[in-house]
Amino acid sequence: MEVCITPLPEVSSSDEVAGGAVDKWPARAFATPPRIRSGSIPGMTADKFKEDIVLWKDRLTHYKHIISPLIKGRYRNIMDMNAQLGGFAAALAKYPVWVMNVVPANSNPDTLGVIYERGFIGTYQDWCEAVSTYPRTYDLIHAGGVFSIYQDRCDITHILLEMDRILRPEGTVIFRDTVEVLVKIQTITNGMRWKSQIMDHESGPFNPEKILVAVKTYWTGETKQKQK
Repeated sequence: MEVCITPLPEVSSSDEVAGGAVDKWPARAFATPPRIRSGSIPGMTADKFKEDIVLWKDRLTHYKHIISPLIKGRYRNIMDMNAQLGGFAAALAKYPVWVMNVVPANSNPDTLGVIYERGFIGTYQDWCEAVSTYPRTYDLIHAGGVFSIYQDRCDITHILLEMDRILRPEGTVIFRDTVEVLVKIQTITNGMRWKSQIMDHESGPFNPEKILVAVKTYWTGETKQKQK
């Protein structure tokens, strides 16, 4: 089992915190994590981390306009399918919601440690595989760039069917991707009886990335009338 255990970083004294000290909650969610301060995440700096906080603040403001119940208690259990630095969870930190931050198993760089250091929960997931959770667990799912990552690795229909399984009836999904990918997604979700609409990026209509908001409708199969 030793090969499966990641040792704590070495420290110079017993008073030093292994890996770096973190702030108290809720400041911890917005303070630069030790892994970023130490340069352990390739290509990520403290300045870029702060830019990410501002980015998600703007995105949440936009989401509140297009999904009015977002911060009104309708959604409690939320999943971010491509959490990156945990920015979506941080933007929602002051609201009564619970966010599962998912880092795709093939992500480079690996940011799950950053999510933990910010005080959030998270996990790895290969989205070509089933998710280890109960049906109808989540009220809202955020899928930013997930399908661009996986469209050449497996059938995206299987990913959408798994999302349908873990999303409660009348739950909402926010997709962020290129128009080409979103049109493919919308074609499949229409067959799943989801209601959806493609919208402009928060920066305006000239951004090639768009947003697809989809709602899983509540429906039951029709029963056949008994023949007399």
